[in-house]
Amino acid sequence: MAEMTVELVAVERSLWSGKGTFVVAQTTEGEIGIMPGHQPTLGELVEGGVVKVRTTDGDTVVAAVHGGFLSVTGDSVIILAESAELAGEIDVAKAQAELSAEDEDERARAAARLRAAETAN
Repeated sequence: MAEMTVELVAVERSLWSGKGTFVVAQTTEGEIGIMPGHQPTLGELVEGGVVKVRTTDGDTVVAAVHGGFLSVTGDSVIILAESAELAGEIDVAKAQAELSAEDEDERARAAARLRAAETAN
């Protein structure tokens, strides 16, 4: 099975690193799917997006990401987010409450956290 190294990093910490077979991310140009051997690519992540990584053991790592970049080489994907949360770390009740926030960015982040949490379940 073909695999690639995947790193999911936010400004404040490294969230996940390992081997994967498929990555899906939302960029400003649209959603992108990456498999091992993908052409080198650099993309800007959307605010309030979701990243999914299919690991080599068949699990899926899901994270809500807020801005940043995606760098792809033939054998690696690096996701450098301004901020990010793994789906299992998300406080769903808090995110639901933040959907009614006045600040549009805060609402987008809350919506992304809820999508990530729902995708992981």
